[in-house]
Amino acid sequence: MDTQPTLNSIDTGRATEAQGPYDPQYDPLVDASPGTGRDYAATYWIGTAGEPPGDDGPIEHDIEVDVAIIGSGYTGLTAAIFLAQEHGIKATVLEANRSAWGCSTRNGGQAQCASGRLKRSQWIERWGLDVALKMHQECVDGMETFKSLISDIECEAQPGGHLYIAHRDRIMPVLEKEARLLRDTFNYDVKMMDAQTVRSKWINDHEACGAMQESEGIGIHAGKLAFGYLKKARALGARVHPSSPVQGWETRGGFHYLKTPGGTVRARAVGVATGGYTSNGLHREVKNRILPILSNSIVTRPLTQAEVEEAGFHSTQFATDTRVLRHYYRLMPDNRVQIGSRSAITGRDAPEKKYEQLLIADMHRKFPSLKGIEIDYSWWGWVDVSHDMMPRIYQPDPSQTIYYALGYGGNGVMYSAQAGKRLAQLIAGKGGELDLPIFKSRLPFPNLREKVVSEAFAPFRRLGQRVLYRWYHFKDEAA
Repeated sequence: MDTQPTLNSIDTGRATEAQGPYDPQYDPLVDASPGTGRDYAATYWIGTAGEPPGDDGPIEHDIEVDVAIIGSGYTGLTAAIFLAQEHGIKATVLEANRSAWGCSTRNGGQAQCASGRLKRSQWIERWGLDVALKMHQECVDGMETFKSLISDIECEAQPGGHLYIAHRDRIMPVLEKEARLLRDTFNYDVKMMDAQTVRSKWINDHEACGAMQESEGIGIHAGKLAFGYLKKARALGARVHPSSPVQGWETRGGFHYLKTPGGTVRARAVGVATGGYTSNGLHREVKNRILPILSNSIVTRPLTQAEVEEAGFHSTQFATDTRVLRHYYRLMPDNRVQIGSRSAITGRDAPEKKYEQLLIADMHRKFPSLKGIEIDYSWWGWVDVSHDMMPRIYQPDPSQTIYYALGYGGNGVMYSAQAGKRLAQLIAGKGGELDLPIFKSRLPFPNLREKVVSEAFAPFRRLGQRVLYRWYHFKDEAA
């Protein structure tokens, strides 16, 4: 009788070493590719996850596969897991640099019951109540998918929910209205708390004017989760090839020819799962479909218990504030504080120290007692934001076996698991029941018009982003 290997029973081999240094100025709107074999960013997650698991090494000769997945982050690896578990397909995963090199080891580690950037009330405005209810169920199902996937992965899970903190008094009526909608229309467990309750019982954010607390939400160690997915995918028979960027892509005779430095991969189907690191030159179907934006994170040294109490962390539930340019933060299992928010506009500007200093100042404003506490880790990473703020898991051309899952807008820790499951369904030809808008339409171009107009607009997206950031900052900080 055949049995599936457990995570601890497989021969994990060795992790492919870096072939080149981390590039702190990489920018997916400027650079032709993310590179070949570049090292990890020096994130807290990489610094504390232990040695990377074994992989299958770079592509070294021409091969033929049933399914190639481009990108070895959360989405690519979970797609490989579900292809094997539910459809009997052993995928080949291609990664430009080291395994789980991009978004999956640079995020904030917050698994929320959300998909994309829009609220439930905005779903109703866009699609109507019936579709919004189905979208909500998709997120609830996604949370269960995520919980199931991580049940045997040691990723320092901190369950208990999510605090959505009003950073100004004027936001509280908006939150209260959304909370009523969630309870009464979506039958979703949320409650409102006043500022005193938030600060004395949960988290003493000095900006907190109240909060909406939802019971669904899990903080995780992003690096350990990524490495756990990698082990699980390979245990199920998937092959993961780092240092193998797709440098050319031709489709002919029903096959896709993916050129890598070591050989060409001939695939019957291709899934694109490249997140915020999607190169415009990868394929015409993803060109200019994503606006990559930068997010910064910092992590303090471990706090003493007295420092934890003085700062006012009464819970390990993670929090986000209600800014458009939101902050996300929490106390982690080793008593460090992690906080993240927006960063520079371009990759060229990302290493400037001022962005780290701005984030430190934000942390001190929220938690004044942390002034003088050393920062042990500081990094930034690209987030894949779709131009209509919602993701897509989609086959853009029914005549071609090309699929993508992109555009999570900062809510990919949880939903990437569900997106990987849905991507696997589409690739396996089992996506007939997927009737939500995120499964039935392409990622839009920036101005929602024809492709030629959008491509002409592309060089000006950064300028538009600067203008939007100034407007958002004005709206966020207005008293």
